[in-house]
Amino acid sequence: MGSMVTFASNGGTADGYLAEAEGGGPGIILVQEWWGLVGHIKDVAERFASAGFTTLAPDFFHGVTTGEPDEAMRLMMGLAMDQAAKDVDGAAVYLSGLDSVSAPTIGVVGFCMGGSLALWSATVAENIQAAVGFYPALPWERMNPSWPSYAGKSALIHASEEDGTSKAPGIQAAVTAIEGAHGSVEVFDYPGTHHAFFNDERPEVHDAAASALAWDRTIAFLHEHLG
Repeated sequence: MGSMVTFASNGGTADGYLAEAEGGGPGIILVQEWWGLVGHIKDVAERFASAGFTTLAPDFFHGVTTGEPDEAMRLMMGLAMDQAAKDVDGAAVYLSGLDSVSAPTIGVVGFCMGGSLALWSATVAENIQAAVGFYPALPWERMNPSWPSYAGKSALIHASEEDGTSKAPGIQAAVTAIEGAHGSVEVFDYPGTHHAFFNDERPEVHDAAASALAWDRTIAFLHEHLG
């Protein structure tokens, strides 16, 4: 089982949940949904560790979690993007220094709010090489990403039908920008799915078949791009 750790974040500190791969492996940053660093995210971190990836899930809301959508929206809208960027960069540096991380480059995976933050993270930290966004949900204007930083990097996006599939304007904007920066990006649609279909703690939206397929694609993508 993993544990909470503290890592440096641009002169300060941040906390996160660390699950280390037995025998070591590539490092990935796992970015929470708008509920905070809840049990589901810790469970996903353990799954990634079992698949061979040492995983750090930063606590972007600094100890606050919720199960109420209105409160989650408030937390998401109150997220300071400059601090989030520092936490991402600090997490990447921390992972790179662990004995259980075998590759010099880092990956990042996120869901919902975290899906957008994951894609944005590749523009924040130089050694983040591969990003996976599940149904990214934040408008890019809030993050003001430096898309040219995607040169030579790779992204994977999982799009739900409820969110408008790969044709959704936000996803199209990301694809255009990443390709324009000479990065690579692949988008998969999951017909009939709701937003947050990967979250198996929300039976009203969870889709087991789509989740399994998205998981397999994510693991293959990370192994391909992180070694």
